[in-house]
This record gives sequence, structure tokens and C-alpha cells, in this order.
Amino acid sequence: MIWRNLASNLLSLLVVVLVAVAGAIAWARHEFTGPGPSTRATCVQVAPGDSLNRVSETLREQGVVSNAYVFRAGTDYADKAQSLRFGSYMIPPGTSMQDVLNTLTAGGPSTCGTEVTVRIGVRESAVVLRDIDAETGEYVEMMKYNPAEMDAPEAILQAVDKSDARLRIAIAEGVTSWQIAEGLKAASFMSGEIAETPPEGSLAPDTYDVRKGADRQALLDEMTARQATILLQALEGRAPGLPYASPEEALIMASIVEKETGVAAERPQVASVFVNRLERGMRLETDPTVIYGVTGGESVLDRGLRRSELQRRTPYNTYQIDGLPPTPIANPGRAAIQATMHPDTTEYIFFVADGTGGHVFSRTLDEHNAAVARWREIEREQGQTIPSMVQGE
Repeated sequence: MIWRNLASNLLSLLVVVLVAVAGAIAWARHEFTGPGPSTRATCVQVAPGDSLNRVSETLREQGVVSNAYVFRAGTDYADKAQSLRFGSYMIPPGTSMQDVLNTLTAGGPSTCGTEVTVRIGVRESAVVLRDIDAETGEYVEMMKYNPAEMDAPEAILQAVDKSDARLRIAIAEGVTSWQIAEGLKAASFMSGEIAETPPEGSLAPDTYDVRKGADRQALLDEMTARQATILLQALEGRAPGLPYASPEEALIMASIVEKETGVAAERPQVASVFVNRLERGMRLETDPTVIYGVTGGESVLDRGLRRSELQRRTPYNTYQIDGLPPTPIANPGRAAIQATMHPDTTEYIFFVADGTGGHVFSRTLDEHNAAVARWREIEREQGQTIPSMVQGE
């Protein structure tokens, strides 16, 4: 009887232990996969040689994980204890331990900490230094300078030398290939010569993460490959019956749409105007092509077009030539390419600026002339003339 009671008690104890263990495992699994405790974005830094213990304690101290032991146990169970990659990582609020681990083991370019970006814009380029604000966990701009006007300040050089610095090249939609090549030459943290300026329109505007010493020509090759993929994907799903005889013509049209669009949502409407004009045998009559013929894409025309420039016949003067110009006039972004392949179905054949950054679209010359009159009044009130597409004058 004694042994039977003892066995019964041991069995009960074992059941209690098993239930407790199962409960602990369930709790730990919930802690590991459930939302994390952080309420703001946190920059987590993993230094070369950091151990799992050190990283887990740092995460707990920063409030990214609720329990360092659970994070270590989950990491061991996932067999990723030796897979932590050094760098700086921005962890969003409420991120689970599981997702934190995936981020810290994926590696790649740093996503927080010191950031140096070369911004290549249509009107100007700049090098921008940003860093994380310790209080808010958000990026703040620390310094900005124009590389065409001065050498890199010491603060920029020191930032670039940091092991976890995030180095980026940000290219705006609508910049020319010459502007991109010149911008890369001004990126002091890159290396290598550029063989030649890439063909206009062949580079994909985007933000590219690079490493210190990255080769300029290799980055241009990556941009070229990306733009070719974007164009191919857009061509495969294009609307039927578009008046483009080749992918190159589609790219030319996309570059015109890009340069004529100040409001992103208008791209399909702008594309429809040019498609309608081509289909009706009308000239495109668009200022950006004329400007490209004047500048060759190597400068910004900070004035209105002269009458003599509009009347001079050049391969890019779409007031004087039929159809499309011989090449793109800029590097269009993905959205402009998509709009070119999927224009709105409209009867519009004219458009003119409306004074707010957008345009007024018209189906007839009378409608258009009325819109032009309104725009001229806005110009007089503003005391300036802004290049715009004004057909039919």
C-alpha cells in the first residue's frame, strides 16, 4: 500500500512537472513569436565578435525583447547562434523576437545608424549625412553639402569610415544619364572610372545601397540591368494597340511622360495625350524634348524657351518634327514606364499647367485656349514663366 501511494504521488508530481514544462514551453513560444514590448523604432547595433549572450542582454536593455533567456533559447533552437551578422539594424516597434532574430541573421547593408547619401536630383545633387536621434529613434539630418561647390567636410569623411555606416546613392526620377555619371564621380566613398556615359533612359532611378569602395561602373551596370528588367516586365503586360514600334520607342515616350508630369497621379492622363496625338498624326509639341535638344542633358535650363529655339529644327524639337525624338530625354522611373504601357483611355489632345503643379486636360482647341488664358493670367500674377506644354497656340 505504501509503495502504491508513493508511486501515485510520484506520478502526480510527474504530471504536474510535465504540465508545468509544457506551460513554460507554450509561454516561451508565445513570448518568442508574439509582439515585442518596444513602443518605438530602435536602432540595434551588433559589433563584430559580439556573443549571443551580449546581444540578447543588449536587446533586453533596449526594450526590444522582454526576456533575454527566451531570446537565447529561441536562437539556439533555430540553430542560429553562430549566424548573427554585425551591423546596425532598425527594429520597428512591436517586432517579435523571431523577427528580430531573422533581421540580425539576414545581414546586408546597415538599416540605421550613420547614413551618408548622395542624392542625384534633376536640379541639383547633394551629399546628406543623417544619424539616429537617441530620443526619438528617428533619422535626423546632420549635414548637407553640394559636392560641386566644395570638398567633403571632415564630418562626412569620418562618417564614411564607420564600420556600420550605411552608404547610399539616391537617384531621382527624370535625371539624365550624364547627371547620374557626374553624381557618381562626386561620391567620394566609391571607386573606379566610368567608361562612358550610359545611353539616355537606360538607368533605373532608385536608391542603391553600396559598400565603401564600390565600383562606379559596376553600379551603373546594375542600374542598366534593373531598367531593362522593368521595361521588359512592362512590355509583357502592355495595353494593346499602342503606337510604339519598339521597346526603345516606349522608353522614349516614358521619358517624355516623366518630364511632363509634376503630379504622379497624372502620368496615365499625360501618356494618353501623347498616344492620342501620335495616333492622329499630330506633332507632340512638348517643351522638355526641345530643352533636351538645347542642353544635351548636361545642364538645367533655368529660363523659358526662346522663340528661336522653338522654331529651330533639331532632332529633339517636337514642334518641328513628326513622331518621337531619336532617344529618351531622361531616365524614367517605373511609374512613368507603367503609365506609358497603360495610358488612360481619353480623348484629350491638349494639356497646360493649372498653377498648382498639375495640368488642365482638354479635348478641343477651344477648351485648351481657355485653359491657356487662365494659365497666362496665373503667370502674370506670379510674375514668372514656367515651361509647360501648350499646344495649339
